[in-house]
Amino acid sequence: MFVHWLRSHFSAAVLLCVLRLYVGYKWVTAGWGKLTNGFDASGFLEAAIAKSVGDRPIVPGWWAWFLKNVALPTSGFFSYLVAFGELLVGLGLILGLMTWLASIMGMMMNFSFLFSGSISWNPLFILICSFIAVAGWNAGRIGLDGYFFLGRARRIPPQAHAQPQAQAQA
Repeated sequence: MFVHWLRSHFSAAVLLCVLRLYVGYKWVTAGWGKLTNGFDASGFLEAAIAKSVGDRPIVPGWWAWFLKNVALPTSGFFSYLVAFGELLVGLGLILGLMTWLASIMGMMMNFSFLFSGSISWNPLFILICSFIAVAGWNAGRIGLDGYFFLGRARRIPPQAHAQPQAQAQA
């Protein structure tokens, strides 16, 4: 019942739009700050790797291996990937363009940050983006998805459908 409401009701689209704008703003400001102020992910990556050892490691060993052997040697690339990823996810959510994809990519980044030992806002954003992803097209109904992807029939006024039928009867 809740999923049906998320996927089909206009009231859900309004609520999801508010949530999209909030999370999108947070992503855009984070990404823009990284792009304009110069962001180097190597410090974050090294700190995450350090959290994978000890009596109570926070970062799983398999994730630490990935960070050490893949992400850290290419930290320049990952720095740009994170900054542009945050910016694009934020823009997608704000504009309501490819909303489902933006929410999935946002969740992937949030899970990556969680696996790296950073809590912050990540669980909340995963929860919000989960609702957006489950809602599917209704999450972007008030946005560019609603204009481009929800179908031509929704954009045609009802009077335009009635005219050909009235002429056929005459």
